[in-house]
Amino acid sequence: MRWRCLKVKNKMKTVLITGGTRGIGKAIVTAFQKKGYRVAVTYSKDDKSATEAKQAGLEVYRADVRDENAITELFKKLGAVDILINNAGVSLVKQIQDTTKEEWDDLFAVNVTGAFLCAREAAKTMISNQSGLIINISSIWGEVGGSCEVAYSASKGALIAFTKALAKELAPSKIRVNCISPGAIQTQMNACFSKDEIQALEEEIHIGRMGFPEEVASAALFLEENEYVTGIDLAVNGGFCL
Repeated sequence: MRWRCLKVKNKMKTVLITGGTRGIGKAIVTAFQKKGYRVAVTYSKDDKSATEAKQAGLEVYRADVRDENAITELFKKLGAVDILINNAGVSLVKQIQDTTKEEWDDLFAVNVTGAFLCAREAAKTMISNQSGLIINISSIWGEVGGSCEVAYSASKGALIAFTKALAKELAPSKIRVNCISPGAIQTQMNACFSKDEIQALEEEIHIGRMGFPEEVASAALFLEENEYVTGIDLAVNGGFCL
């Protein structure tokens, strides 16, 4: 059985989770914290959740993942990261004729460029260490597309393609890159939907309910523990698209 002291050369493993102070990110943080990792998280605006994360013993950094300089400075402070989880993301529910270029650009800046900037910085030390794991959090709409969420779907689809390409590129350096695509998960991001809309959504899910953030977190732990898995898009959606 693999020794689980979570140390590399006598150093505790470090996991960085972007957007890790609420929702899916918070659940992933809790899962890795229970396993004994050094956990660092980023946030951009929610000071209340950031304060709660600090009180829970986490390393909390305010960093806009769209900002190249901010991400460069973040990794200088952190040092080597063993696991990077690109969770920070924004959504948009709008028909294409009502979507502005600014909204389109912002979705890609956070959901795609943010993941690229963090992965680029993390990869520098991972390549030197010949070890590492990157997990990108995409979406079911990145797999199949969502009506009235064209811009969001496009950005999450790009993240899946980014994952597969980067997995091929970094595999020779013993770095694994995977993706998780959650379906309908009970988070604040879905607070815009009415009770009737939620009920209609659940009727389309074969398991018959929305998922919980903790179930996405379990998927992240699976990808950490299975060292022979790379380049996959792991669907956590209750059979939504069967």
